[in-house]
Amino acid sequence: MLQENKRIKSAKYVSHFEGIFACPICNSSMKVMEFKSLVCSNHHTFDFAKQGYVNLMTHSVNTKYSKGLFEARRKLITEGAFYKPLIHEIAKMIDEHTDKTEEILSILDTGCGEGSHLADICDIVRSGFFKSVAGVGIDISKEGIMAASKRYSNKIWAVADLANTPFKNKQFDVILNILSLSNYAEFNRLLTSGGLLIKIVPQSGYLKELREHLFHHPEKQNYSNSETVKRFNERFQFVESSRLSYTINLNKFSLEWLVHMTPLTWSTAEEQVKSFFNEDSTQITVDVDILIGKHAI
Repeated sequence: MLQENKRIKSAKYVSHFEGIFACPICNSSMKVMEFKSLVCSNHHTFDFAKQGYVNLMTHSVNTKYSKGLFEARRKLITEGAFYKPLIHEIAKMIDEHTDKTEEILSILDTGCGEGSHLADICDIVRSGFFKSVAGVGIDISKEGIMAASKRYSNKIWAVADLANTPFKNKQFDVILNILSLSNYAEFNRLLTSGGLLIKIVPQSGYLKELREHLFHHPEKQNYSNSETVKRFNERFQFVESSRLSYTINLNKFSLEWLVHMTPLTWSTAEEQVKSFFNEDSTQITVDVDILIGKHAI
């Protein structure tokens, strides 16, 4: 009964925003029907899962992003406060660069994973800057979206393909793209006129302690985001960019969460990964560029 209630509660919440959706199959408008499905005008039907999310993929996808990875990421973010300075900086920039007269600020997190970033940012913007916020999170990984919908209510969570997002044109005031893949054509299509794209990309020092431990070749130990920054500036009207760099002391539990979360360890021998846990605590560097652009008019 509780699971049924979760599904109905989510469907009722989504029904208030059903006008943002476009069918991923035929691109027609969609409505929430009987608080159990999103159905388009051509009767393509997508059911809400018992956890409260909706799967809007038109094909199956296998990813390496497991339930364990998302649980480690959630713990590192919520219990380890690993990205706390970054999340506060993003919320501050949303406040500074968005229209104060908007009744509801719509935020789409692309590649939202298990939802912690979006949930935290919405909470800060809502309580710290007194704005009403509608948060939408999409990810290609069903495991991530399932975890997000279980933990965070009053958000829209959808399994969706960034190459074919299930939304109408010009629906979002802010798009977040945090350490994940981009689709600039879709971002431009989805943003309102003058809407804001906030993209977070690694800088040279990002997780340098872990990279130096895992890799012996300089090209893997070092990282350059110059091509990513160049492409961003070509596709969006530049607003602002800044670099955020800090170190955080992680205990052994947090180090294990970090290692299980990052794809850096996927091609590394297990013994080498485990040897990273020899210390009781380690300073880890977060070093990122925050790129802010506006919808290309």
